[in-house]
Amino acid sequence: MAAAAFPPLPEQFRSLQHHLRTGQELDKREPVVAYYCRLYAMQTGMKLDSKTPECRKFLSKLMDQLETMKKQLGDNEAVTQEIVGCAHVENYALKMFLYADNEDRAGRFHKNMIKSFYTASLLIDVLSVFGELTEENVQHRKYARWKAAYIHNCLKNGETPQPGPVGMEEEDYDAESEDASSSALPTQVSLPSSSTYDANMPTSNYTGIHIPPGAHAPANTPAEVPHSTGVTSNTIQPTPQNIPAVDPSLYNAQSAGEVRLTPEDFARAQKYCKYAGSALQYEDVSTAVQNLQKALKLLTTGRE
Repeated sequence: MAAAAFPPLPEQFRSLQHHLRTGQELDKREPVVAYYCRLYAMQTGMKLDSKTPECRKFLSKLMDQLETMKKQLGDNEAVTQEIVGCAHVENYALKMFLYADNEDRAGRFHKNMIKSFYTASLLIDVLSVFGELTEENVQHRKYARWKAAYIHNCLKNGETPQPGPVGMEEEDYDAESEDASSSALPTQVSLPSSSTYDANMPTSNYTGIHIPPGAHAPANTPAEVPHSTGVTSNTIQPTPQNIPAVDPSLYNAQSAGEVRLTPEDFARAQKYCKYAGSALQYEDVSTAVQNLQKALKLLTTGRE
């Protein structure tokens, strides 16, 4: 799957280079996410230009790569079932976002957290392969991209960024300027170490962007902080998780005779269970418990 096997990236696909780079860097540690990064690039590239020779050649190579990956991941539910794949990618994007947000709010500004913000925004782009993005995801993407641009520009200009959700302005983060070579799709983004998310910050100037309170990054997130940043976050120990209280009424939950569940109810309950399973892959007990409670409540009461 080496990038050298590919023809040069056509200029028409310039906007996809960072999604492809993210897929390349996640090949070993998160192959499912890497697969969907390439699928997003494939689907978007087809819409951008599927007729010119250089684009057709590139898309053909990308399609071959996707087919190879699909065979290798053939028994993985996150590839065979879209609802599981969506939950998997979304949880990973949120993990990246929450790590960067925690570093930002703690005043620890460094290249790795900027990249994490930007990577989270790219992975939210990737979620569009499963359908229209939720409003919450759109907001997270907008905030992550703005934060990456804001902190990058502050550090570039020798200024100290303001932590947390300050007033948003229109700024562009050019990730390409951070790369030694954009044509080779280098793998420079590193994954964060585990950390906790602090929601106790003022949000008056947050221009409507909402981050769920009480959320936290999963424990044991892979650590690979670049030496050049001087960051010591790779020595942070996993922090205790805040487990939500379980509704006592759910312990002896039984379906009432008059409850009639629609096909949509069953689909939503299944979605909650899939989200819970995906969260457990990241040892995110809180999210798993919350989603399982939602599923159980829906199945026993017909209400969410």
